[in-house]
Amino acid sequence: MSHPMHHLSDDTSDRLYTPEELASYAAAEPPADEPGGVSRPDPLTDPISDVEHTVIRPRPVLPPPPAAPATPPRQVTPAGPSAGPPSGPPPAPPARPAGGPPSGPPPGAPPSAPPAAPPAAPPATPPAGAEPKRFMTATDFLDRRADAAEPGPATWGWRGRVRRWSGGAIKPRMGSAERAYTQDRALIQKDFDGPVTIAFINPKGGAAKTTGVLAAGYTFGTVRGGGVVAWDNNETRGTLGIRGSRSSHTKTTKELLADLDKFSDVSQSRIGDLGSYVRSQGDAHFDVLASDESANVTGQIHADDFNSIHQLLTRFYRVILVDTGNNMRAENWLAAADAADLLVVTSTVREDTGYSGLWMLDALQDAGYQNLKYKTVTVLSDPSTTVDSKLAADLVDVYQQRTRGVYRVPYDPALVAGSVLPYNELSHGTRMSWLRACAGMASAL
Repeated sequence: MSHPMHHLSDDTSDRLYTPEELASYAAAEPPADEPGGVSRPDPLTDPISDVEHTVIRPRPVLPPPPAAPATPPRQVTPAGPSAGPPSGPPPAPPARPAGGPPSGPPPGAPPSAPPAAPPAAPPATPPAGAEPKRFMTATDFLDRRADAAEPGPATWGWRGRVRRWSGGAIKPRMGSAERAYTQDRALIQKDFDGPVTIAFINPKGGAAKTTGVLAAGYTFGTVRGGGVVAWDNNETRGTLGIRGSRSSHTKTTKELLADLDKFSDVSQSRIGDLGSYVRSQGDAHFDVLASDESANVTGQIHADDFNSIHQLLTRFYRVILVDTGNNMRAENWLAAADAADLLVVTSTVREDTGYSGLWMLDALQDAGYQNLKYKTVTVLSDPSTTVDSKLAADLVDVYQQRTRGVYRVPYDPALVAGSVLPYNELSHGTRMSWLRACAGMASAL
């Protein structure tokens, strides 16, 4: 008995076929060696096949099987000792709603496949740019533990005395001042992505640039444990070399520029080779690179000279503090401003030095320097024991608007002489103020 061919849309997945029909279906597909035939690789022996240019002919569609004779549905009765043959007339089919299509298959139709399950919803995709959720890694675990760790017991004030008198049996927590001190040190000690350059700027002399560079060098050096250099980038002659600790040599940037070829081979140059050009500050744990101290009035530092020295220092130091001159139009001054990761405006609580710093920010803004507010902090130093409180408040207010932070440094008699800075004689207030200022610098980097 022959049957007409049906389209691909016919559902034949749950129908039964006779062996003769299956044999005729297999014979209807052309062999692989005939024109139009397809050689289908065995997936177990040839998992990768080149089907890029293969044209696959559609396989012939199976004919539907013959309709089975209509048989009355079998009635299933509960199993049990009293179960017997069904009695009475068969149950009536369910009523069909009026005016609607039949609610079931017509009598005599073959059993149909169960309805297909609804397609699964596609997995939710995160919004563009969002990081996919992941499990906590071992590093995440350690970071979480470190963030949740409480600071150690108190060592300052009455809390520290109670801890010492009790032999450690009573451990009061740190007070607010000691906790802030610990947090400032942690900020200064943080890891940077690479060497960082901080330029101290103010075009007016006497604005505490050199003092600020030495105090910051002392703070960064002692708290971080080294890797810090203070560099006098004056275009002619600066005073950083005579304000820092003396050395057994008198070499400066002038001699270093003349000997730069010694450091051209990166594989052969070492940080110890710089020892005859920089001046160690001993227990302050930082070095000083002085500007030219010769009496020659013809030599100057140009932009290319600055870039060459800066590139060399970034190979050996993590923190580079640049003391700039007073000429904003000098090549090396502009080169330092371009290379700096952070600018520090230094000023005393005086109207002329405060005005000079603001004028400099206006000039940099007009010259096209971007994001000055977020790239600059301010350090205001008291020039004497008594200062104009109204002027100090005005300077703090205006510099708060122009820079990301303002830090006050009290007057310190150890800085009055203008000679070698006595780091061990700095007052407690000066040390704490510079610790807070350097923590602000580190948090901005």
